[in-house]
Amino acid sequence: MRNYTVSERFLKYVTIDTQADPDSITTPSSSKQFDLAKLLVNELQAMGITDAHVDEYCYVYATIPSNTHKNVPVVCFCSHMDTSPDCSGKNVNPVVHKSYEGQTIILPAETSQQLNTNDHPELLNQIGNDIITADGTTLLGADNKAGIAEIMDAAYQLMNDATIKHGTIKILFTPDEEIGRGVDKVDLKKLGARYAYTMDGETLGHVENETFSADGVELQINGFSVHPGFAKNKMESAIKIASQIIDSLPKDKQSPESTEGDEGFIHPVSMSGNIESMLVKFIIRDFNETGLIALENMLEGIVKAVIKLYPKSTYNMRVIQQYRNYKSVLDKEPHIVNYAMEAIERTGIKPVLSSVRGGTDGSRLSFMGLPCPNIFAGEHAFHGKHEWVSIQDMHIAVDTIINLCMIYEEKA
Repeated sequence: MRNYTVSERFLKYVTIDTQADPDSITTPSSSKQFDLAKLLVNELQAMGITDAHVDEYCYVYATIPSNTHKNVPVVCFCSHMDTSPDCSGKNVNPVVHKSYEGQTIILPAETSQQLNTNDHPELLNQIGNDIITADGTTLLGADNKAGIAEIMDAAYQLMNDATIKHGTIKILFTPDEEIGRGVDKVDLKKLGARYAYTMDGETLGHVENETFSADGVELQINGFSVHPGFAKNKMESAIKIASQIIDSLPKDKQSPESTEGDEGFIHPVSMSGNIESMLVKFIIRDFNETGLIALENMLEGIVKAVIKLYPKSTYNMRVIQQYRNYKSVLDKEPHIVNYAMEAIERTGIKPVLSSVRGGTDGSRLSFMGLPCPNIFAGEHAFHGKHEWVSIQDMHIAVDTIINLCMIYEEKA
């Protein structure tokens, strides 16, 4: 089998539409995710990984056998195949901008879409590198097909270079991470790993040992509908009640637009319904559970204050747990993060330990008994048309995976 480079793999994978569907109740949420899963299985089998397969729920499992006599803990590398529902992932046309020199990048199919160093300061660290974007009409899909390409390229090297000593390595590719269901149907017993790493981080050299804690909220508003011609002092429009609740949310704090670092937020993500009934969906984020509950209480306080103005109307608020900050799990076995930091350091890059204002499959895997920090994949500006990744950063991510496999073998 020809050894495709990580960029060649990536450029192929992003053209396959794997957009998740948050309104679907099936797993996977969109059947087209199988298109990429089947391709990956075929490539893994062609490498000689004989047990590579995709199950009925679109999870790809594979095993790279140990090539050492040592008893090495089984380590898994994980990435997700789906792309965000926030921006189209259909007919992705990747564009390679070679030897970037710091100029504004104009996306060719929609020239109003431009990347500059003011909006994307990390581009300043990419001088001389090759940048991949989409053409301006879709997202790129670097989140998380960069991670998939990196794991696949590392797998090829591990299978074909006997001088790289390693224990048993597991590969896991998941569906539906972008809609919070990435590990709903994972079979950890079949996976059989002791530790895991998601390749789903952003900036070169970063390891993330802390995520948001996250809940979803579904707010049902029940108004009072009458004929609009006879509505004076009678109608209580659920649409206007919901709008008043949204407008009452803090604007200069506790919203995605006004927070950074370790600050949490309340974020309305969708509204649907009519005069009689409205469903408003929120996501709530904070780095600790106490803060999460405080934000949920704040939201309900706002709801109660607004509903009080409408005596014929009622509400129901349902909180749905999504994931929790996995730092408490990872801190119990610090070598998991320390080995990742060392693996990056061996590439010649200074490792950076950081928190992510989001979550990964690793958040839930960690609480399911598989400790799983997040390692950079090089993806930037994800979930939108400005998404980009550096080819050189992806190469370093591949080297990081290989170094990490070797470290576990050396220290066993």
